[in-house]
Amino acid sequence: MLTKQRHEIILKLLEEKGSITVPEVRELLDTSESTVRRDITALDQEGKLTKVFGGAVALDSRITTYEYTVAEKNDLSREEKQKIARYAASLIAPKDFVYLDAGTTTAFMIDYIDETTASFVTNAVSHAQRLAARGMKVILLGGELKASTEAVIGAQAMQMLVNYHFTRGFFGANGVTRKSGYTTPDASEAIIKRTACGHCEEVYMLCDSSKFGKVSSVTFASFEGVNAVTEKRIPGYEECENIRIAE
Repeated sequence: MLTKQRHEIILKLLEEKGSITVPEVRELLDTSESTVRRDITALDQEGKLTKVFGGAVALDSRITTYEYTVAEKNDLSREEKQKIARYAASLIAPKDFVYLDAGTTTAFMIDYIDETTASFVTNAVSHAQRLAARGMKVILLGGELKASTEAVIGAQAMQMLVNYHFTRGFFGANGVTRKSGYTTPDASEAIIKRTACGHCEEVYMLCDSSKFGKVSSVTFASFEGVNAVTEKRIPGYEECENIRIAE
């Protein structure tokens, strides 16, 4: 395939999705990662896209590449996150098999979970410890521990995930738009999130209003097909039936 043709396909994909990763473009074009990276670099230099870690985003996206530590996140939109977490916890039904993503909003959920017959799988060490301390059945994914977000990532975690089928999953995201979907700065975390989402009957993205309109480096879920839980109505998203307002 000619370079010009590859560039056209990459830009078309960006127009449709808002963000792309090197692996998905490599698979689509049936070429090497080094070729995809060169193409993205060239298009970035031409001012046709913005190169980010692990891929690229469209020029008109409000890109957020900085990743806060868990300690920093705890103090961001705290009241909003607690309201979202309380509502999300109320969605857990008897005997549910729940995936609980790493993150501060999902961490707040643990304080409000009343359903003691549910079982949990998580990639967050602190989540597992707190669930176990409350006498709940919990499985902690094994793998590499990422210090800044305290999330378990890597091939071992992936291998465990593909064997599970969850009734519900609760996830955090760094940004959300209709075009780019749900995004996160780290490609390794995105893979874990994407895989877990694919194994849930119902997916809930816990996103306070500050996350809307922002795009981070890597998309892990599309906007359609999953439920967002936020604390208030978001301008421009009022008609979206897949957005739930925490009451």
